[in-house]
Amino acid sequence: MDVHSKETRHYNMSMIRGKNTKPEIIVRSYLFSRGFRYRINVKKLPGTPDIVLKKYKTVIFINGCFWHGHNGCRKFVLPKTNTEWWLNKIKTNQLRDQQQYNLLENMDWCVIVIWECSLHKNYIRSTLENLEMQIKKGTK
Repeated sequence: MDVHSKETRHYNMSMIRGKNTKPEIIVRSYLFSRGFRYRINVKKLPGTPDIVLKKYKTVIFINGCFWHGHNGCRKFVLPKTNTEWWLNKIKTNQLRDQQQYNLLENMDWCVIVIWECSLHKNYIRSTLENLEMQIKKGTK
């Protein structure tokens, strides 16, 4: 049983954004400050990547740990209610993500995935520095 009314739950879920999230803004700000120029949410590419660096033929996805099912992460906790539905939803997201990554790699794009938890204050510096190195090397 849900602890919120149907209306409250609907409102809470409607407030979850898919674009311009705090993790995305952190990564974009860092990249811009380091001289990288990019496009955001390019719809012509599979999966509408969060960040596209055309010069480096690199796309970056910034995944929320819950919505994309980050295994082993403390931010990924299955809800106690409607668990079957959530398991299916997250598995579907993971399958779709993998298909999109494969399509992009087949198009010779370098795909980088950054997890929300890796932008925690204890890890953010190393995550962003590693990202910069990956982009410059053109590796995955």
